[in-house]
Amino acid sequence: MPEPADTVPPPEPPRPGPDGCARERAALDRAAPDPDAHDPAAHDPAAHDPADRDRDAVLQAVSSAVLAVTRHLSVREVLQVIVRSARRLLDARYAALGVPDDDGAFAEFVAEGISDEQWKAIGPTPRQHGMLGALLREGRPVRLPDIRKDPRYGWWPKAHPVLKDFLGVPITDGDTVLGIIFLSNKRTPGGFDEADEDLLTLFAAHAAIALTNARLYERGRELTVIEERTRMARELHDAVSQKLFSLRLTARAAAALARTEPERAAEAIERVERMAGEALTELRAVIVELRPPELDRYGLVESLREQVALLDRLHPATVVFAAEGEPPGDLPPEVEVAVLRVAQEALHNAVRHAGAGRIGVRLTRAATTLALEVTDDGAGFDSDDMNGTAARGLGLPSMGDRAQAVGGRLSVSSTPGRGTTVRLEVPA
Repeated sequence: MPEPADTVPPPEPPRPGPDGCARERAALDRAAPDPDAHDPAAHDPAAHDPADRDRDAVLQAVSSAVLAVTRHLSVREVLQVIVRSARRLLDARYAALGVPDDDGAFAEFVAEGISDEQWKAIGPTPRQHGMLGALLREGRPVRLPDIRKDPRYGWWPKAHPVLKDFLGVPITDGDTVLGIIFLSNKRTPGGFDEADEDLLTLFAAHAAIALTNARLYERGRELTVIEERTRMARELHDAVSQKLFSLRLTARAAAALARTEPERAAEAIERVERMAGEALTELRAVIVELRPPELDRYGLVESLREQVALLDRLHPATVVFAAEGEPPGDLPPEVEVAVLRVAQEALHNAVRHAGAGRIGVRLTRAATTLALEVTDDGAGFDSDDMNGTAARGLGLPSMGDRAQAVGGRLSVSSTPGRGTTVRLEVPA
């Protein structure tokens, strides 16, 4: 959250002594079950040890962050899961997480508790100054009853919510600070206490693992894409491009022979037709190799169901899926890919841009048509301007291209303030 830096840095507080690790061990002890302990809740459901509640909260929050990584989400989505989990874990009104860059700003900065309208009014992403800069420099937790009274505090923009009690913890990998996570305005009276600090420190250690794994996954995915593009370019050059080059030469020869030697020209035209068919077959084979692996493992219906279930778990909106009619198990591979990609793009738009409370995905199989509908109750836009900036930003032209490429049709119905429906129809 934005803070300016023009403050005099205070004297460096004493670093934690040898008992610093003991506090983290205490948090681990609270978060872990004692197999020899008597559990009163086994006989009295109303009796619950606070340590059990802490343990369950930590395990739930950590599980959400780990799930985000294992489901192969982007780094930013993992950050959002971490922030949301931490906020719920410690019952704070506001939570944020910043990942610093090398230019004095933040490469990523996500927050919970602030609306999109407030963010627009607040202005640009904060710089590495004030309390945020102190957390990055010092690399240790900061807990304050009122951040405004700390000498490291600067000021906030006019639209910024007022923060009072504050708890910030660095997310570290060895001596490297990967980011900072901080909470403010605890809903429970009294502000954050030492147990809260221990709990957030423990959670930050797991968040570091989740963040590191997400980065590694994204880097691995980038390398995989580069390798795949190189392989595809080689395949296209070795097979299709050479076939098309031969086809072009044969067509030229047929044109040259058309007036003087019509029989030979006819033979050349037959070769052109045969070679064009072979090139088309090889090109389709290359395209099929781009097929998402989940389609082979689960099929179209289950792939969509898994995608919807994942988004429903990770986002505030309710996301539901329904399939009607016979399962579309005999679709051409390129049609299945088109349907899945259009669904993913439409879901991405509804989750990221529409601010929807409910999103529905419906797949309907009729006699000769498969229809996909993705409907949300979000902000909507002017669907009459399908070539405008909003349409391009939502990827609608590319979805239309995918539909056209497989002989389908895409329609979009949207009204500002009344949600959006994306409908794809393809031959079945």
